[in-house]
Amino acid sequence: MSLPIPRSYLFVPGNRPDRFAKGLASGADVVILDLEDAVPPTEKAAARRHVAAWVSKEHPVAVRVNAFGTEWFADDVDICRALGVAAVMVPKAEHEHQLAVIGDRLGRAMPILPIIETALGVWHAEPLARAPGVTRLVFGALDLALDLQVTSDEGLAAFRSQVVLVSRVVGLAPPIDVPTTSFTDPDRVRAEAQRARAMGFGGKLCIHPAQITPVHEAFVPSDEEVTWARRVLAADAASAGSATALDGEMVDRPVVARARAVLARLR
Repeated sequence: MSLPIPRSYLFVPGNRPDRFAKGLASGADVVILDLEDAVPPTEKAAARRHVAAWVSKEHPVAVRVNAFGTEWFADDVDICRALGVAAVMVPKAEHEHQLAVIGDRLGRAMPILPIIETALGVWHAEPLARAPGVTRLVFGALDLALDLQVTSDEGLAAFRSQVVLVSRVVGLAPPIDVPTTSFTDPDRVRAEAQRARAMGFGGKLCIHPAQITPVHEAFVPSDEEVTWARRVLAADAASAGSATALDGEMVDRPVVARARAVLARLR
């Protein structure tokens, strides 16, 4: 049986070691110790030391390193050799050779999560997705909007769909969506996660533990969806596999497959 696909990825600043254990206790599917955006330049080295001292195979975490080409990238990757690092998240991924450098420096296979957040990253999404070690793509809306000078979320819809399409074509799990910037409005978090799910995403980044529950709720089928799916499968079974109708709508193979996918998400 396949393992559940993570829905929530919680960022914990690498310069706040007092929050590491709290992050693990938050209920997030994956905890990411962040060495990039959450850490100011003057604290990068200290954050790296904190992460290196804390990671352990007893509590595996992902680590977001600084981008390829920055002065911190190589040292960040080097600490990911520790057995407690379960994945490396790579910001501003643009070329597959950048990801190959990570494998070369680590000297072992490591799950890699490239963040697609620049125009070049979107343009090269497919080769990035096919790079050795890549297990899932991450969509970085905020930086991409800045790079493209897009001022509305609607302007990014095509690029979201591109990342979803590439993930499907290459055979990766559905991609991870950008975090909601508000952590005091659970309804907004839930709504944005539901929208991401409707567009084909399978998980969402979180910047605060308060976002985890609404994210999880968004990626679990609603009671109405579950009821519909069970009725579809019952109608299909009663028809012995022939096309039939339910509530005035045809039930054929694609509809049955969709119903099975809804129930599979319950597991």
